[in-house]
Amino acid sequence: MSSVRIQSDGHIEVITGSMFSGKTEELIRRVTRAELAGQNIQVYKPEIDDRYGETEIGSHDGRSWEAEVVDGGDMESLREADADIIAIDEANFFEQTLVETSHELADSGKRVIISGIDQNFRGEPFRPLPELMAAAEYVEKLRAICARCGKPATRNQRLIDGEPAHIDDPEVLVGAEETYEARCRDCHELRTD
Repeated sequence: MSSVRIQSDGHIEVITGSMFSGKTEELIRRVTRAELAGQNIQVYKPEIDDRYGETEIGSHDGRSWEAEVVDGGDMESLREADADIIAIDEANFFEQTLVETSHELADSGKRVIISGIDQNFRGEPFRPLPELMAAAEYVEKLRAICARCGKPATRNQRLIDGEPAHIDDPEVLVGAEETYEARCRDCHELRTD
């Protein structure tokens, strides 16, 4: 039985963590450094996320970068990109097909940088991030500061009218400071009544 070895300099990097941990800020830092090195970059964002402008990714600290807006299930734009580096923000809003597409891009020699939340507001894995983390050569998990106690925060606390969200609420609710807080494991709450 013979095997085929794929020769490629491509790889996958995942930047993950809770909201307000600096994921997009780190993605922007990496693409800025790549641009300074003369590399060709294409940044993508899901159309569902328009918090920081229709055609920009943005960090909570005000930094931004121009991005191509794509449907979370449309991988054709990513596959056809003529760039050395493919950067994808808010991967948690993409469909599972992003995993296979990321492999294809890396196998073709591209550096794929992905940022996204690894847990939903319930503290459960937020797909496709777990699979992307398993596929990646490099994973960086960032932490925020708990809005309640100041400890390292790894959870996304969803608030509805200032109260913890119900465990049965829909998984996806796009928002920022008006809807979410970073919380540690001890301070994270879900309503069950």
